[in-house]
Amino acid sequence: MKTLSVENIILFHEKIIKETGGSAGVRDRGLIESALNRAFMTYDGKDLYPTIIDKIAVITYSLIHNHGFVDGNKRIGIAVMIILLKMNNIKVYYTQQELIDLGLKTAEGLMKEKDILNWIKERVKD
Repeated sequence: MKTLSVENIILFHEKIIKETGGSAGVRDRGLIESALNRAFMTYDGKDLYPTIIDKIAVITYSLIHNHGFVDGNKRIGIAVMIILLKMNNIKVYYTQQELIDLGLKTAEGLMKEKDILNWIKERVKD
């Protein structure tokens, strides 16, 4: 799986904040690292998140819920999801409103990792 570094995500977050407003800054770098690393966890030698889409879903969820940034956690979580899907040649079709709803519902606790996974799967086009 092609992925992003923590540094890439921090830079991308800065750009998002400059473009859309809000407070810039990292609240806890360890929480950002944790969000990325969680996707690659194993148990008994097996990936807990075996597919690329599983990994992207858990990264998205974790970036939103870990609150590693001062502001813009929903925006960066959704943006990273879109970038990772593109980097890994997974084409999904969605509306802006669907992305907004996904970010808000995830932050509100109405969507978990499995829900994000299903959201992505429902929108994958070959």
